[in-house]
Amino acid sequence: MDVQSSKLFKEDSEGSTISHVTRIMDLHIVIMVDIFSRLPIKSIFRCKIVCKLWYHILTSDPLFCKMYYKRSSYFPSILLSINHSVRLLVELKDDFSHPLNRTIVLSPRFHLPPTLYTQNLTLISSCNGFICLFNGSMNNVLEHSVYISNPLLGEYFEVKLPKWEKRTKRVAYAFCFSETSGQYKVLRSVVSKFEGRPHVSELEVYTLGVDEKWRNVGEVPEPLCGSFCKANVNGFVHWMNSEKNDSIYSLNSWTEEVKSLLAPRGLTTSSYGLTLVELGNCLCLCDTYHSEYVDIWWMKEYGIAESWTKDRIWKDTIQPDISCDRFIPISTWKDGEILMQRYRGTHVVSYNPKEKKFTKVKVYLGFAGTSYIPSFYSLKTVIGESLQVSYAYPKVEIV
Repeated sequence: MDVQSSKLFKEDSEGSTISHVTRIMDLHIVIMVDIFSRLPIKSIFRCKIVCKLWYHILTSDPLFCKMYYKRSSYFPSILLSINHSVRLLVELKDDFSHPLNRTIVLSPRFHLPPTLYTQNLTLISSCNGFICLFNGSMNNVLEHSVYISNPLLGEYFEVKLPKWEKRTKRVAYAFCFSETSGQYKVLRSVVSKFEGRPHVSELEVYTLGVDEKWRNVGEVPEPLCGSFCKANVNGFVHWMNSEKNDSIYSLNSWTEEVKSLLAPRGLTTSSYGLTLVELGNCLCLCDTYHSEYVDIWWMKEYGIAESWTKDRIWKDTIQPDISCDRFIPISTWKDGEILMQRYRGTHVVSYNPKEKKFTKVKVYLGFAGTSYIPSFYSLKTVIGESLQVSYAYPKVEIV
């Protein structure tokens, strides 16, 4: 508990009388914080407007941030895009069968210059409650911007980009966190074309709160379709290349060393039909192009090619009119169930590996689902006090 919370607690407790009925304001501050950390996000926003003490606890007390994040990691959420400027945050609780009833709509409005504000905000990836957003077109390197944000707090920070050279053709971004160093980093693949040479992809790194400019760490295979994968496992960022499907590339977010991992043997689907995801802190390679089933390869021991294990999931228990469509795994939750989302669609289903059947999850109006762990940590804890954090003041609609 910090000093300010202790002072407010003392002020709110003065004048209280002893009674056989224990009021919540009579509880010790640590017990109060423990209770708050167990609440759903919607209830936390409501509690913020009750009194000064609660507002301070829920907005700036480090103990609450730590306890809430520790518990929320056991029950991840999914972050859905409704359009390019609105995110739908759905909390997943294993004792709650209707996530739609506990939905918060966040509308981040970044105050961008008119020439850049295209509403084309693409979610790159998320780390520990912070998300990385790309504004613009990957093929138009002259007019785009990158932001780091905590959507719950309405905070955002614009990452400073260098001046572009005329030879630059394409860019791709990734966002990662190193538990070893405690640092957040933005990665960028820059594809350039030199006279008499093919396209070359150079990897650049920017460490939030540390670097003043981007650092070049060498040439790497270009990410497939100009995009890194969102599979961050054990501090490694992963991606595949269009030229071959037998290798997976990884970058160590601490050492910034790039290595290749062997993909499962005997893959017949091209890299374009494969998806890398993180499920239960395990690197997985998913083949979702078959109409009757989904193949998920699990790397049971990270970095060990012999540990790849395949699960074939038949889609015969999905409603018939959509069962032939692609379903992309996005997260695991209660009892090892796997959440999957219909490709470019609004349907989310949950697969129970024990019963070998799918259940429809009542989440609508979203696409491009991403596993997300909400956090009340401020961006200032990432970039420091010397850099400017802006506030978008997103609308929080209780629906």
